[in-house]
Amino acid sequence: MSQRLSASIVIAAIMMVGSIAGAVALKPTVHIADLKPKLVVKDVFPTQFADWKEVPGVQQVLPDPVAQAVIDATYSQTLARAYINSKGQVILMSIAYGSDQNSESTAAHRPEFCYVGQGFTITDKGAREVEVGHHKFPVRLLTGVREGYVEQISYYVTLDETATLPGLGRKLAQLNYGLRGKIADGMLVRISTPNVSEAEAVAIHNRFLQDLNQSFPSAFRSRVFGA
Repeated sequence: MSQRLSASIVIAAIMMVGSIAGAVALKPTVHIADLKPKLVVKDVFPTQFADWKEVPGVQQVLPDPVAQAVIDATYSQTLARAYINSKGQVILMSIAYGSDQNSESTAAHRPEFCYVGQGFTITDKGAREVEVGHHKFPVRLLTGVREGYVEQISYYVTLDETATLPGLGRKLAQLNYGLRGKIADGMLVRISTPNVSEAEAVAIHNRFLQDLNQSFPSAFRSRVFGA
C-alpha cells in the first residue's frame, strides 16, 4: 500500500471519528423539565375556578387509534376536561404535555389532524391574540363540522416558557435549544365550544383563558401561558 493511500485512509478515519464526536457533542442531553418543579397536568389544572366548574363525563373528540398511538409515544401526560359557567357556556379542554418537544412529532395531537381523523371538516379561521395578565400570545381558531354538529376550536402550543403556534418560529426555537444541548418541554392546549358562532366562541375562549391564567399556580403559569 502506497504512503499516499495510507495517508488518505488515516485522514478519512480521523474525519469519521470527528464527525461522530461532533454529533455526540451536539446531541441534546439536558431536559429543561428536570430543572424545574415537576409539572403534573391533572393536579395543576384546577377543576373549579372563577365562574367555571368541571362537568365530569362529557364526551370529547378523540384521536383515531393510529394517531393515539403516536400521542402516547410522544406525550408523557394528557388531560381532557369539560367546564361550564353560570351562563351555561361550555368549554371542552384537552391538554397534551411532553418533556421532549425538540421535534415535530407533537403534530399528531393538533386539531387539524385529530378532528379530521374523526370525520370532521376543518376550516382554519386564522390566528388571533389573547391577552392574559400582562402579555399576549397567539391562538389559532378553527371551525370543525361533522353531520350538522359544529365545534369552535382554539389552540396553541408551548415551548419551555413561550406560548406560540406551530410554524417556522417554533422550529427555530427548537433548533436553538438543541444546539445548546437542551431539550425543551411543552404542551398543546386545546379548548373548544360546541354549537356557537365564531364571534361567541372567541369571547368565551378569551374569558376562559383569562380566568384560568389568574387562577393558575404561579409556579407553573409561565409554562402554560408564556412569560
